[in-house]
Amino acid sequence: MTYALYYSPGAASMAVHWMLLEAGIPFEARLINIDEGAQHDPEYRRLNPAGRVPTLIVDGVPRHESAALLMLLAERHPDAGLAPAPGSPDRAEWFELMVFMANTVLPAMRDWFYADEDGDPAGAEAVQALAQRRIEQSWERLDALVADGRNWLVGGKLSTADFLAVMLMRWSRNLPCKATNWPYLVPYIQRLRALPSFIELNTREGLSNWSNPAS
Repeated sequence: MTYALYYSPGAASMAVHWMLLEAGIPFEARLINIDEGAQHDPEYRRLNPAGRVPTLIVDGVPRHESAALLMLLAERHPDAGLAPAPGSPDRAEWFELMVFMANTVLPAMRDWFYADEDGDPAGAEAVQALAQRRIEQSWERLDALVADGRNWLVGGKLSTADFLAVMLMRWSRNLPCKATNWPYLVPYIQRLRALPSFIELNTREGLSNWSNPAS
């Protein structure tokens, strides 16, 4: 099994990068700086016609969509234990959360950040207002889920759902609806940010603006 990850620091590739590090899966990291427009380079667009990250080369074939890539890696590397096993009673909740974040939270985040680019700029304010409500409702749902004191979202173990959720929560750090406004999400976020793999991820991507305070 061979992998090459095309990523941009802090972007939608972050969860996949994190999973590869946590699972100890060998891969080659290839930087695509979206702030400099590298995602529009013709060479990259041949790999990813949408011009977005991540792209993961899986045994020579380019694959896309962060949630799908997390699920694919969990399937290809079951020994990493980052998804409930087929037949497990926690498997249905894992599917539900992964699809919820892919179908609800990710699109709402895109609507917030790209309201004036993806649609009519005259309607951007209304699009952002709707996106904010959807993001807030998402944090309420996840806050209620971890209110029972669980350490992780599914099955009492770290999983791909945690990687995806924390990446999305990080994106909210400068939004009116930041995830840290929800009380039960705060210790959950701090727990995930304390993982050595998250710290390594931030070091590799050159990120320092959403870490736990130094003790």
